[in-house]
Order: sequence, then C-alpha cells, then structure tokens
Amino acid sequence: MSQPTPGASDAARPRDANAIEADIEATRDQLARTVDELAARLDVRSRAKERALRARDTVVETCRESPPAVLGGTAALVAAIVGIVIWRRKR
Repeated sequence: MSQPTPGASDAARPRDANAIEADIEATRDQLARTVDELAARLDVRSRAKERALRARDTVVETCRESPPAVLGGTAALVAAIVGIVIWRRKR
C-alpha cells in the first residue's frame, strides 16, 4: 500500500473515525438549521403574527415620539368617517 504524498488532496488522505464523526455531526447541525429556517419561512400564521406585532410596535413608537401629529391624524380620520356617514344618510 502506498502512502499519500504531502501535496495530495484531502479526499486522497486517510481520515480517522473521529474526524469523520465530527464532519457528520457538523453536517447534521447545518442541515437542522436549514430545515428550521425553511419551516419558519413556510409558517404563514406565525409570520402574519410577527408582522402584526411589528406594525403595532411601529404605531406605539410613533405615538410616543409625536403625540400631537398622531392625535391630529386620528381626529382627521374620525372627521372623514363621520362626514362619509352623514353624506350617505342624506342620499
């Protein structure tokens, strides 16, 4: 049997069982992370909840940063809705 030369590729070198087991474990970990990520991307319900929570947090942050603007916008929205309701009842 001939010994591999020092410049030979990694595939040609004999490897011990511990190194092979470590590679297998690293591959399993990587595969598990990939499967978890794919499952998270395909979970529509949890993604919708996450998006709703982000929107709520954005609204809360906006209210804290500029309450007068939020109150003015809310008043304008309420006035528009009341105006539409009154206009429809008159027709």
